[in-house]
Amino acid sequence: MYRTSAALLLPLLFLLAGCGHDDSRPDLSGIADPEIHIERFDTAFFDLDSNHIKEGLYRLDQEYPDFTGDFVGNILGAGPLSDTSMLAFEATRQFLISYLPIRDSLKSKYQRLGWLEQELQQGFRYIKYYFPRYTLPQRVVAFIGPMDGPGVAVTTNDLAIGLQSYAGKNFSFYLTGKGQDMYPGYISRRFEPEYIDANCMSALAEDIFPDSSDGRPLIEEMIIKGRYWWLAAKLMPDAPDSILTGYSQAQLNWCAANEGEIWGYFLQNTDLYTIDPDILKNYIGEGPKTLGMPDPSPGNIGAWVGRQIVRKYIEEHPQLRPVELMRIPPRAIFEGCRYKPR
Repeated sequence: MYRTSAALLLPLLFLLAGCGHDDSRPDLSGIADPEIHIERFDTAFFDLDSNHIKEGLYRLDQEYPDFTGDFVGNILGAGPLSDTSMLAFEATRQFLISYLPIRDSLKSKYQRLGWLEQELQQGFRYIKYYFPRYTLPQRVVAFIGPMDGPGVAVTTNDLAIGLQSYAGKNFSFYLTGKGQDMYPGYISRRFEPEYIDANCMSALAEDIFPDSSDGRPLIEEMIIKGRYWWLAAKLMPDAPDSILTGYSQAQLNWCAANEGEIWGYFLQNTDLYTIDPDILKNYIGEGPKTLGMPDPSPGNIGAWVGRQIVRKYIEEHPQLRPVELMRIPPRAIFEGCRYKPR
């Protein structure tokens, strides 16, 4: 039986839910501060003259040679930026004109990004400490793309941040019918500035260790997804679990109070080695809750359980470095730890 909401009021549980990740921190004194300056591609792009878009894009490509082509071709989906690609020029022109109101709404919200540069700098230091062989992005670029475009993208040389994905949970578009169809409230509530750094660190973690969960059994996908959350906590030790996981605080409290019951539900009602896509989606995918569990449960609860398994494994193998843990087969992690929560 799942515990009642009264149990969620225990101060200890609030402490566990809010600060549940490992607080041990390495000595970064030997790691130099990376120089991070967020370049404002968004400003440069929307300053283009829509009547001379071709010439403007070529000038923009000289200023941002690693990103302009990706932006036009991949983010806008307008095709390659070339002399013969009139489709790319016209599609880009239409986007510029139609998204001017979005740019205007975001202009004051993100007029300065010095605070984000400081947050990214700290995360980059942890990446350099844990993964010294990884080549960090040469540039960090802010852009405004389509509302269904990426909030963070790691390109060949750039870390690109789509500000349209952080307009605020009450941004007018998200409250429209189209916006709710695209991003229900349980997703759009996370479209706030405080999630940018965490999303950047998650994207870089997946660049260092590409996601290999597709086609795997449920328990392996759970551990792979949970392992990324565990790694994000290593890169952002000051971040609360609500930012790292995307859960609400109430959902975190419920998970902390009912960990034994949650695991018992998996053992009694689910084949941990299933590859059924509908079952995987229920436990790994986004959702307002997990079907079959009480209403206070979060969606994507499989990732939370996976992270708990990873924590248990680390507790039993404290000598492991992050680079080593991320390379261990997920099934070996499951079979190699004694995860039996009460």
